[in-house]
Amino acid sequence: MAETMQFDLVSPERLLASMQVTQVQIPGADGDLTAMPDHAPLITTLRPGMLRVSGPQGEATYVVTGGFAEITGEGTSVLAEKAMPVSEATAADFDTLIGLATEAVAKAPADAKDAADKLVSDLQALRIEVGV
Repeated sequence: MAETMQFDLVSPERLLASMQVTQVQIPGADGDLTAMPDHAPLITTLRPGMLRVSGPQGEATYVVTGGFAEITGEGTSVLAEKAMPVSEATAADFDTLIGLATEAVAKAPADAKDAADKLVSDLQALRIEVGV
């Protein structure tokens, strides 16, 4: 078994990380999961949450609001809708995200209201976890 794997985190704004890691904790839409070297191939959607990586260079934590994660035997790639290091997250960022999600709830058709409400709840919980 390999000791490390390649990890890449990309958002539309920038490449946030490209490094060798021993594990990646991912906030999957169907539940949290941990990817490690030689993990079985998997693609999952993301929910708003904390993405944590550990490796020879130490640990890093990022806020992600959604997107996709692809896990292969050689590495993990995360394509995030919006992502930032936890150290860069501000109250204003969360005000904007929660405001946009709340507007989406008001405009959502009846069959999509539950998903829109869940997004608002997930963002509010993430804000509390980040502490801003």
